[in-house]
Amino acid sequence: MVSLEQVKLLETKVIKTIEFVKKLSEENALLKEKLDSNQLHSDELEAQIKQFREDQNLIEDGILSALDRLNQFEDTLDDKNNQEDPGIFASDPNENASPTDDTPNDHDSSPEHSGDSQVEAQDPNNELDIF
Repeated sequence: MVSLEQVKLLETKVIKTIEFVKKLSEENALLKEKLDSNQLHSDELEAQIKQFREDQNLIEDGILSALDRLNQFEDTLDDKNNQEDPGIFASDPNENASPTDDTPNDHDSSPEHSGDSQVEAQDPNNELDIF
C-alpha cells in the first residue's frame, strides 16, 4: 500500500521537476533569441564582407586601369620625345661633359664646393642653415 508520505514526496518531486523544466524552457528560449540575434549579425557581416570584396575588386580594377593609362601616356611621351630628338636618349648625358663645364663634379676642389659636402655631411636633415 502507498503511504501518505510517499505521495507527498512524489508530489514534491513532480513540482520540482516541473519548475526545472520551466526554467530550462525559459533558458532555451533565451538562447534561441541570442542565436537568432547572432545569426542576423552574422548575415550582416557576411553582406559587408561581400560588399568589401566587390569594392576591393573595383578598386584593384581602377588602379590597374590607371596604371595602364599611365604606361600608355609614358609610352606616348617616349615616342614623341624619340621622334622630336632621337639622339637625346642615345648616350649618357655625363659622357659628353667636359671639365670646363659649369656643372660641379667630384674632382672639383674649389672652396665653394668643398664646403658644401661638409655641411651636408654634418646636417642630419640635409638642409643648409642659411642664417
